[in-house]
Amino acid sequence: MIPSKKQLLFLLLLISLFSIYNFTIYTSKTDYGTIHLSKKAIQGENIWLKNNCNSCHQLYGLGGYLGPDLTNVYSNKNKNEYYLKAMLNSGVKSMPKFKFNNTEKEALIQFLKEVDQTGYYPNTKTEIKPNGWVSIKYKNENHDK
Repeated sequence: MIPSKKQLLFLLLLISLFSIYNFTIYTSKTDYGTIHLSKKAIQGENIWLKNNCNSCHQLYGLGGYLGPDLTNVYSNKNKNEYYLKAMLNSGVKSMPKFKFNNTEKEALIQFLKEVDQTGYYPNTKTEIKPNGWVSIKYKNENHDK
């Protein structure tokens, strides 16, 4: 069956609208906030990336599934800074012993602390705007709007 000219025109119109919409959404810079991390937290992030922590753990649900999501681990009332240091020292179950020095542990904990301050995961207090963007509630307004 050969499509008619009307069908082809309609398909071309849909593809054009889809392309314009995606171009507008993905090139807009006004809806992104800028997160400001301290130097110590950036060092922690570099250690996180260097040791490929995201292959097992998630931040905001993104990452591996072997370990728990660590987005809000710092503010968890059952897990404090000492608990985190112990986990970094000795590992647990399938988590290996990394043998981080004190400076590295402090940097990683600072990174997790600052990630924790950016928001909640899962964040159930959201608002879907008519343009498709989702407005979320932050723990600490530490970013540009």
